[in-house]
Amino acid sequence: MGKAQLLLLPFAWLYGALLHIRHWLFDQGLLKSHRPSVPSIVVGNLSFGGTGKTPHVELVLLCLEGFAPLATLSRGYGRNGLGTLKVEAADTAHGVGDEPLQLKRKHQDVHVYVGADRVKALEEMSARLAGLKAVVLDDAFQHRQLNAGLNILLTTWSKPWFNDHLVPAGTLRDVTSQARRAQVVIVTKCPGLPSLDTQAIWRRKLGLQKQQHLYFSALEYAEPCALERDGSMGGAVSLADTSVLLLTGIADPAPLLDHVRKLSPEVADLPFPDHHEFTAGDLQKAAARMATFAAAQKMLVTTEKDAMRLLPHLRTGPLANIPIAVIGIRAMILNEPERFTQLLIDHVGTHQAHR
Repeated sequence: MGKAQLLLLPFAWLYGALLHIRHWLFDQGLLKSHRPSVPSIVVGNLSFGGTGKTPHVELVLLCLEGFAPLATLSRGYGRNGLGTLKVEAADTAHGVGDEPLQLKRKHQDVHVYVGADRVKALEEMSARLAGLKAVVLDDAFQHRQLNAGLNILLTTWSKPWFNDHLVPAGTLRDVTSQARRAQVVIVTKCPGLPSLDTQAIWRRKLGLQKQQHLYFSALEYAEPCALERDGSMGGAVSLADTSVLLLTGIADPAPLLDHVRKLSPEVADLPFPDHHEFTAGDLQKAAARMATFAAAQKMLVTTEKDAMRLLPHLRTGPLANIPIAVIGIRAMILNEPERFTQLLIDHVGTHQAHR
């Protein structure tokens, strides 16, 4: 631990004490939790971003594709407003948030909602959507007012919660003891399937109880696809003979940068903070960098999430004549994927059978 972290530890301990008090109040029933009538599945973490929540929300939706209708709910980080709102494909990231818009444009048959008050939003969704089979919540593990039916907790291979500290000394936003509330824990961004011995070591270091399910997942990158000026996705593009400027506004761009370097002979990167709302100055900076960083054929490459925030700037402005490609990602369970899918199906199906 560095000197700066040591100096910040007392503030992290104070924050931790406040969190323990809050959780104790919920555990004792002095603060109330609400169990929704519809099956609810939370995909969350203990840290601030970078664990791959949205790809795992999409994975859950894929596992439950035999159920309809399905819905998702998130706060809609970075959007203008806090109330409950149904997301449409024609919306903007400024209005509904980049990740909800991404989900809606990729999964047209899923009802995507945003709302800061998860309990109230779920009540409104249940009233509006007849026969709703399940709601998948992106990032609601810390919302103790909501007593979800199934909690899926994520942590990363490179920075698991047992090697981290509470803010401001680290990136944890909740105490690690809360991991006991999760029925499922997934170690994400794994380099490959760990051996059974390594899996046992992870279970011990994570402090999991016997009844908690432990899975390991990896992220798979899709082929780069052209981003058309109307915001639709075009065909696959090759970067083998193309220099790439990688434009990102995500929590951890390093894995994607490493991946793009395997596809292109020359790569420069222009990173921004997670959920960054691109300004005219940012776009001008990107265009200027595109004009100077390489002499060969060039392309701007970005993520699906970042593309949602670039949509209003595709037809006019500095990016209007710059070719842009998008690289999507999907999460894959490495150990016993069929068992993971069946766990989700059983949760939703059993709930439906007893309604």
